[in-house]
Amino acid sequence: MVEIVETKSALRARADAARAAGQRVGLVPTMGFLHEGHRSLMQAARRACDVVIVTIFVNPMQFGPNEDLDRYPRDLDGDLDACRAEGVDIVFAPSIREMYPREPSTTVVHVAELTTGLCGESRPGHFDGVTTIVTKLFAITGPCHAYFGRKDAQQLAVITRMVDELDLPVTVVGCPLVRESDGLALSSRNAYLSAEHRTIAPQIHAALCLAADAVAAGETDPRRAVDIVRAHLRQWPDFSIDYVACVDSATLQAVDQIDADTLLAVAVRLGSTRLIDNVLLGASS
Repeated sequence: MVEIVETKSALRARADAARAAGQRVGLVPTMGFLHEGHRSLMQAARRACDVVIVTIFVNPMQFGPNEDLDRYPRDLDGDLDACRAEGVDIVFAPSIREMYPREPSTTVVHVAELTTGLCGESRPGHFDGVTTIVTKLFAITGPCHAYFGRKDAQQLAVITRMVDELDLPVTVVGCPLVRESDGLALSSRNAYLSAEHRTIAPQIHAALCLAADAVAAGETDPRRAVDIVRAHLRQWPDFSIDYVACVDSATLQAVDQIDADTLLAVAVRLGSTRLIDNVLLGASS
């Protein structure tokens, strides 16, 4: 039976009690509308931890003024069913007022350098919202293992750096990207896609695979990998390319030569829906 917690004090007390009993705490931060990708994070936490906490909070601080906060998909009942099915112990589902009693918040957690490029360039302030809410969740939960998907590769790199530099008592665990059978990376925003755009969307992964195949055949020039992705996507005029970039997976800095740590990342729009995907070149995706 999953326990639903709505206050910070209750979550802190529950996590403290678990650690006092010698139990390992696993934390899966989400914005809800859970899909198989989220469930894979719960499964990873369930395998490694004694108490699994899933947070469900649509964080307004990480949405820009023209982004989709109001229409972001929500389904708390469905989310609770998914958590029960995966053996989650606690769901933390706070209100906005509970998480941000003073609005606007006067304290913001900022990670420099890693947040300026890729998604940070077109979504200014987004990662400050992410790092601020994640820091709050870490502070409330206390020492834990925290699970994040590799689809949001920039987010994972930013949170990993933040935890390291702030000496937070958290072990960040990156988990494999999960895809639909046709290759489309799972995302809550896939629900926005029209039927026509849903048939086109798998071409994002197809483009990444073409570049990865070229690298497997010996290509080491990041510019060539980027050109392969762009050329493939341009065959479908409905794609609006935000960026295609080859970067180091840890520093997110552009690379001069592809190696096994090179991340090939892409962001596009299909209609009003923004989609991201990536592949670690030299490794299976």
